[in-house]
Amino acid sequence: MSAHSQPAARHAHALLWLALLATAALALHGPIVQWADYHDFADTRAWGSLPHAWNVLSNLPFAAAALWAWPRLRDAGAAWRSFCAAIAVTAFGSMLYHWQPNDLSLLIDRLPIAWACAALLCAFLAERVNARWQSPAVVGIALVGGTLAVAWWGVGNALGTGDLRPYVLVQFMPMLLIPAALMLRLQPVTAAAVPAWPWWTALALYAGAKGVEAADEAVLELTLHSISGHSLKHLLAALAAGVLLHSRASNRPRRDQLR
Repeated sequence: MSAHSQPAARHAHALLWLALLATAALALHGPIVQWADYHDFADTRAWGSLPHAWNVLSNLPFAAAALWAWPRLRDAGAAWRSFCAAIAVTAFGSMLYHWQPNDLSLLIDRLPIAWACAALLCAFLAERVNARWQSPAVVGIALVGGTLAVAWWGVGNALGTGDLRPYVLVQFMPMLLIPAALMLRLQPVTAAAVPAWPWWTALALYAGAKGVEAADEAVLELTLHSISGHSLKHLLAALAAGVLLHSRASNRPRRDQLR
């Protein structure tokens, strides 16, 4: 093993231990149930026959980002292509949910979000740890894992025992491992890897999205009923996805990009 690969291997092991600790912490935490008023959003205004208009239409930027990136990611590998496709489906899943918020439409909404998180983590690990993370087999396993996490909640919820822990793990594992790897200064292992700054930008935007989501009604009042926190969450999350898709689509696999 070379002198350069030794610290990289140690850092990869550190990420593995961090993932295991997060999984163990969630297991010890006990079931996470969905709160009773989850479907009660601050902005319920309709535009003509379109209910919850802002919460529905604020998902369109997801579709726009994915449609722009898809033809530009032909050679980007299974992970990035899966992430792009999941972002497109997220737009339609979330629009469907906000059109008629209920547990069934929420399950449909959460599926592509889980796929996007799983695919994005594979894309990052392929660029910073081992290129095999972007193989179709590995990405497929990750997508199945995301599907099972949502199904675990959906089936349990139908039985009155819904547990969000697997879904929480899938959604927030990228938010945990990506900044950890960047702080450990894991260097790219592929020539067209997304540099650090788009990752940090996307992480900040997504953290902001979760923050305004939690302040749904407060944001609506603060903006004089122009936009709610949940609608703003959609815009910020779509911008985060767009930053990453644009960066990866703009990169070309040149040897001089590998530091």
